Amino acid sequence: MWGIQRTRYADCNGSEASEETEIVVNIGGVKQVLYGDVLSRYPDTRLAELVDCSLKSSEEISLLCDDYDPDTGEFYFDRDPEAFKCITELYYYGEIHMKRGICPICFMKEMEFWKIGSDFLDECCKSHLREVEDELAEIAEKVKTILVDREGDPSAGGWQRFQMCLWRLMEKPESSLPAHIIAIVSFIFILVSSVVMCVGTIPDLQVEDSEGNLTEHPTLEVIETVCIGWFTIEYLLRLISSPNKIKFVLAFMNIIDFMAIMPFFVVLILTSFGAGVMELANVQQAVQALRIMRIARIFKLARHSSGLQTLTSALKSSFKELGLLLMYMGVGVFLFSALGYTMEQNHPDTLFTSIPQSFWWAVITMTTVGYGDVYPKTTLGRCNAAISFLCGVIAIALPIHPIINNFVLFYNKQQVLETAAKHEIELMALRSGAGELMAAPSAHTHICGTGVWDNAMRSCHSDTYIPLLKDPRGGAGIQTPSKDTSFESTAETTEYFVS
Repeated sequence: MWGIQRTRYADCNGSEASEETEIVVNIGGVKQVLYGDVLSRYPDTRLAELVDCSLKSSEEISLLCDDYDPDTGEFYFDRDPEAFKCITELYYYGEIHMKRGICPICFMKEMEFWKIGSDFLDECCKSHLREVEDELAEIAEKVKTILVDREGDPSAGGWQRFQMCLWRLMEKPESSLPAHIIAIVSFIFILVSSVVMCVGTIPDLQVEDSEGNLTEHPTLEVIETVCIGWFTIEYLLRLISSPNKIKFVLAFMNIIDFMAIMPFFVVLILTSFGAGVMELANVQQAVQALRIMRIARIFKLARHSSGLQTLTSALKSSFKELGLLLMYMGVGVFLFSALGYTMEQNHPDTLFTSIPQSFWWAVITMTTVGYGDVYPKTTLGRCNAAISFLCGVIAIALPIHPIINNFVLFYNKQQVLETAAKHEIELMALRSGAGELMAAPSAHTHICGTGVWDNAMRSCHSDTYIPLLKDPRGGAGIQTPSKDTSFESTAETTEYFVS
């Protein structure tokens, strides 16, 4: 039996009876002696209700605890004794601090059982709780995506089912073997198109037209046309099958896809108007600009590479560090270019004709590139150059570690989320299968139905289990979310999946 040393406070009513009342509780096999005056500091909690149990009936006492021994006056609770040690801190210190190694979600269930509000939780523990809730919401979102990809929406009509099937075929390579093959073919087309665009600029592979100008080889043009045809069909199929057309069109990667195919058709339309239109100077410049836009198709590789997507997410989360880098470089470029111009302007063969012209020298010096087209010729100018590239190395090196750290964190988190989501799906299948074996053959329930999942979960968990997906009818079952389900914030997602 263990207990916590108490500080003796006088009862608020001046009575000594409450102060001398000893409450013996057994928490998961561990006994502890509590005192009535301490528990009465928070009268709305479950422990405070034990103080006056001598005036309550056995039925009322059974509602407060799991078991009660009237001979010894001992209350038994089938709870975690380690978590209970944290609960008792409230009565002595006025706040609760979770110990390391306790699941925050389960601890919140413990606090709810003891009728203690979350406001008494320490601030550092609240931040940890929010992080765990965010991770749980992301796992639930991943599970929802896998369920929708695997099962679809049972209530959808014929066209909606076809639309969802086409969407999985074009957007979810992991959903089926044909979808995986299509993703590989699309990846090959992207590589071939990029290589053809580069090879087409080699003069030895170009041919002369009727006016003597060099143009792309006809074979390369045919390959380019085939690739553009594939990209166009792929884009249209994805647009048709998209559940949200506006969101699809405005998505960054889909804008890249549109920019990759749009120049081909614009040039084709301009060419159809005849040679007179193509001879206009403005039209020729527009055509050249559109041909340059073809390089955007290389970004299509990001749709098929989780590493590039992780890098993009890491850069988005590192805007503060990138802004700090640009600020350091901007201040350094302005300072050292001004000093370089001041120190070099009196030299007869100076290459520093103005401060703006010196910006180029400062940039290539601070980044340690050093092309050598602009360089100082005086002793002071060379000292300024040495200091500038040393400061440039330091300025660039400072934000690099946080950016790399963010990339590693995002990559590891992505791997953990995928593993956790797949593990959750496997557990759901096992539990639902166990529930179906216990049910009658005629009472077959869908894997996403509420009955099997709810029974299986409650049969293998205590009342502290965490329902990952909630039942639309209010139970703790799992619901297959609709394809149109969307969340505006992390808090909304957490409330939907966790509460």
